[in-house]
Amino acid sequence: MLFPKLQRLPELDALRGLFLVWMTLTHLPTRFSDFVNQPFGYISSAEGFVFLSALLIGRLYIRELTENPAGAAWRLWKRSLKLYAYHIFLLAFAFTIAASWAVHHHRAAITNLLNFYLNHPGTAIVGSIFLIYCPPLLDILPMYVMFLFLTPLFLSAAVRVGWRIVLAASTLIWLLAQFGLRDIVHNWVVHFTHLQIPLQETGAFNLFAWQMVWIVGLWLGARSAQHDVPLKLVPRWGIALSVAVCIGFVAVRHGWLGPHLNEQALGLLLDKWQVGPLRVLNIAAFLIVFYWLRKYVRVVVAREPFLTLGKASLQVFCAHLLFVFGGLALLYGEMEQLTGITAIALLAVTFISLFLVAANEVRTRRAKKNAKKPPASDMPAPSAAQDRVASSGNSTLQERVALAAEAEGVRFR
Repeated sequence: MLFPKLQRLPELDALRGLFLVWMTLTHLPTRFSDFVNQPFGYISSAEGFVFLSALLIGRLYIRELTENPAGAAWRLWKRSLKLYAYHIFLLAFAFTIAASWAVHHHRAAITNLLNFYLNHPGTAIVGSIFLIYCPPLLDILPMYVMFLFLTPLFLSAAVRVGWRIVLAASTLIWLLAQFGLRDIVHNWVVHFTHLQIPLQETGAFNLFAWQMVWIVGLWLGARSAQHDVPLKLVPRWGIALSVAVCIGFVAVRHGWLGPHLNEQALGLLLDKWQVGPLRVLNIAAFLIVFYWLRKYVRVVVAREPFLTLGKASLQVFCAHLLFVFGGLALLYGEMEQLTGITAIALLAVTFISLFLVAANEVRTRRAKKNAKKPPASDMPAPSAAQDRVASSGNSTLQERVALAAEAEGVRFR
């Protein structure tokens, strides 16, 4: 494989930052969540975040995995273990501080999220350690950890047998997921571990379906590392058709086409958690249109605060969950959403804090990177012969060649 020198694409960082803002607005219990819940058809921030994360990983690691498989695999596994540690910290927060607040102050919003843990704490703790029990809001990160841990296997298989076979296998698993593969595996896990955890408590995301979002992201990222993006091959009529498909799904999402063409009527075909067939069509069409408009997207999106948020996306994602739990802790009685000054204050504090978290992470990375560079005083001083070469601008060609040869002799003695 030929891998040209990669240039950092700030618009990809900015897009991840945008998806994080979108996700945070969706999760915070304010009225803004109603406006940002899939407004562009059947595309959510979760698909965008998972897809872009896989694309960046495929783009960055495919070359290293080809040249140094063991080193690349170790780096990915080390990163997945770090994210697993973040997940355990969030679980500990949920099982202690959040659960205690919910019980003592009768906060139904949090109690409903942690209902299984409150009723079966021992089983829940053990199951959560093995990423089997995944409460709502705390089920995206386990999916990310598992996919990241398996990424060396995915990329290695692509290098050995080619992307066509990997994509075909991924599509087959997605198809089986539509016909109950998750239920079969869940029953086997319960039988093997003796952890009686209901299927609905293992997380909303069907991993056997969502793996296709991750695999396609890895594929496009790896291909872009070779400057060979398949989306370039889409003809103009394909772009026009994709625009029409996107408009059609927006109409279905907002109920403009009547009762026979809406989300309730289409059901599982549009299901987010199963990544239903029509949802796949919507995502594919949206991706084609998005790539076609990439130059305009770059102008609009590639700016602050999205750039900084995207560069520290995982830290920001984990931090946003703490503020979501904080928002849920403010709900009481039959209240479902925060309103007025309370909602505005929650949004302001959340986004200011998330930006500070991201800025601190970016600053820390930059400091570590600069610390690895040798100081200028440690650089070898040029020899007298090299000085003469540098100052030989007005010398004849023969004199400069002789001086250069002398300098090389000094360098390699």
